[in-house]
Amino acid sequence: MSIIVAIIVFGLIITIHELGHFIAAKTNGVKVNEFSIGMGPAIFKKKKGETTYSLRVLPLGGYCAMEGEDSESEDSRALVNKPVWRRMIIILAGVFMNMVLGVTLLAIQTAASDAITTTTISKFEEDALSHKTGLEVGDKVLAINGMRIFTSMDMSYKFVNDEDAVYDMVVERNGERVSLKDVKLSMTTLEDGSQSIHYDFWVEPGRITPLSVISQAFKQTATDARLIYISLGDIIRGKYSIKDMSGPVGIVDSIGDVIESERDEQTGKIDWSSLIDTVMSLAAFISINVGVFNLLPLPALDGGRFVFLVVEAIRGKPVPPEKEGLVHTVGMAALLVLMLVVTVSDITKLR
Repeated sequence: MSIIVAIIVFGLIITIHELGHFIAAKTNGVKVNEFSIGMGPAIFKKKKGETTYSLRVLPLGGYCAMEGEDSESEDSRALVNKPVWRRMIIILAGVFMNMVLGVTLLAIQTAASDAITTTTISKFEEDALSHKTGLEVGDKVLAINGMRIFTSMDMSYKFVNDEDAVYDMVVERNGERVSLKDVKLSMTTLEDGSQSIHYDFWVEPGRITPLSVISQAFKQTATDARLIYISLGDIIRGKYSIKDMSGPVGIVDSIGDVIESERDEQTGKIDWSSLIDTVMSLAAFISINVGVFNLLPLPALDGGRFVFLVVEAIRGKPVPPEKEGLVHTVGMAALLVLMLVVTVSDITKLR
């Protein structure tokens, strides 16, 4: 079941991304030679008009092959012959659609929930250390250790990724911004000797309204997108290694864990409502992840192609398509090697 769910999730995210490129290309008068979901040998092919539509065996990617994408072309409808601003729109359309999908899934998930988890303190445990060191009931947390807080997930991230459990915070109190120094949370020592942050307060539930649902969906999207960049920064700084990254195999394994966590131990039945909620959250995160990752200014990614367009706009003339194509080919080879390394790492971690 985890493989089926993963194929559905990957298929949806890939289709939405490539559909963004496809719609933008058609709208801007660019000829699309092939629209493919999946990679590798074709399972299904059908040509309609000037475009071949195909479904391929590996659900790990896709492409929207446009005329004149990586080479010169005499066709007036070739991508290379379109104004730079039109090409910018086409290149960014896939990322845009991934973000739209993420926001939409999060909005649906939020609308179906009982309440929104806010960042406003509702009550404390008895003798709560955080209360003694500055927090008050009604405080809306705006920032922790310099990072702006959008959602409760942001709060959890900053609390957990801290060594001494002492925080500088900014809160909104009675309509005013208040800076709090050295707010403390207690540390609990676990059986293995490691330490865990103890949350000694609760936050208010927010009401479900059309406006709050939309607001929360955008806030959660900002949280997920920023977390991806923070994680990449942590990998570059050496806090995490490639072994800590997950690819398709790792995601399938995680989906399997989610399915088992929603299965009743006695009856073996799955709580489908809870499972769908969790899978939607995961799908939204992956879609946002794909969008943000594609924005990185790396060869073969949409962000890398966009950099070439910016250079063209500044210079007033394009980089020769053959040279740009070579850069993207090398970049694609590097990404495939990285994917292989991550996949091997995922396989070794399978239980």
